[in-house]
Parts: sequence; structure tokens; C-alpha cells
Amino acid sequence: MNDYGVTGATTGVEVLIKLPVHEVWSGITAIERYGEWSPECVYGAWLEKDVRFEARNRFPDGFETYVTCTVTVFEEQKRFGWDVYGDESVPFAHWEYELEDRGAETLVRQTFTHGPGVSGMRLGVVQDPDRAAESIHGRLDQLAANMRSTLAAMESAIR
Repeated sequence: MNDYGVTGATTGVEVLIKLPVHEVWSGITAIERYGEWSPECVYGAWLEKDVRFEARNRFPDGFETYVTCTVTVFEEQKRFGWDVYGDESVPFAHWEYELEDRGAETLVRQTFTHGPGVSGMRLGVVQDPDRAAESIHGRLDQLAANMRSTLAAMESAIR
């Protein structure tokens, strides 16, 4: 099956947050609070603390997804990342935060990379391959905007 450039598609943001690194770390690892901050993630709960969590996402058209995530990167107050799984044994996405301590502020780099698993983005591209590049670009832009919104809401809530 043609991948149409979905696997490995990536986006990211870099945001300076006016909070010390330990406060930002407590926010990005508070999976149960993502529903308060994210435009898409409406629920998160740890299944095994610092190892696995579940999440529910709701999209503008009302469609909801339920996923399980496995923490793959955990460097206290530096890096935090996870792979996202649907019904398959391979992840369809990887999310990661990298924190740079700047005293009273923290530089946050957040990235998303699409994996080989089946996702809504992949299904949409397969259904309309003539618009693959446009669809991928549009979704990546949306994810980057959501990252910025989530980080801004997190900063406001923690402050």
C-alpha cells in the first residue's frame, strides 16, 4: 500500500513559557489535565504512572478516538515523550517535549511525528490520494496550532 508520505510526517513548535522548568515539567506530565488545556484531547488518565496512559480525543466534526499511549522518553525535567496506539501493535504517532531550563522561564520544544500505524490522517490520504500532500500539510498545521494552544492554556493554569 502506498504510504503517500504519512509515515514520518512531522511538525513542532518552540514556545518560551514564563515558568521555571520544574513547573512546566509538572504540567506536561499531568496527563489527567490535558483535557482542560487541549483543543482535541478531552480526557487522559494514567494506567501505570510514568509508563502507560489512555486518552480520548474529540475532533471538530464530533468524531472521537480512544487511544493507549506508552511513555518512551522520560528524562526528568528535560524530555518526555510517548507513542500512541490504536488497535494495532505499531504506533501511529509519537509526541515529545524537550525542555530547556532558562531560570524563571522554560523553552519548550514540542513535536509530533506520524508513525506507521493506521490513523485518521492515513485513512483520509488513502481515500483521496490526489489531495495527499494538502491533507497532510493541513493536519500538521492544525496539530502545531493545537500545540501552541495547549501550551498557552497550561501556562495560564499553572501560573
